[in-house]
Amino acid sequence: MISFQRIASYVGAEPFRPFRITTAGGRTFDIRHPEMIQVGRTTMTIFTYLSDNPEEAKERQVEVSLLLTESIEPLEVAAGPQQGT
Repeated sequence: MISFQRIASYVGAEPFRPFRITTAGGRTFDIRHPEMIQVGRTTMTIFTYLSDNPEEAKERQVEVSLLLTESIEPLEVAAGPQQGT
């Protein structure tokens, strides 16, 4: 179980860094923006889109128990093109 305080520290980090949440059942959720997640004392609601196409995109929300949250870790962000080369 990951505590409310630990998840809240990732969500409220300045600057925000994307992170991955893994549940006890093996599901993963990549949180790339702080508005993708709402954290409560016992559950969190994660918002995702079903499609990358704006005309087909439908928002989905998943409620996950903090008791079933196994790990949280920063996502490795791909580095952009290097300047000056």
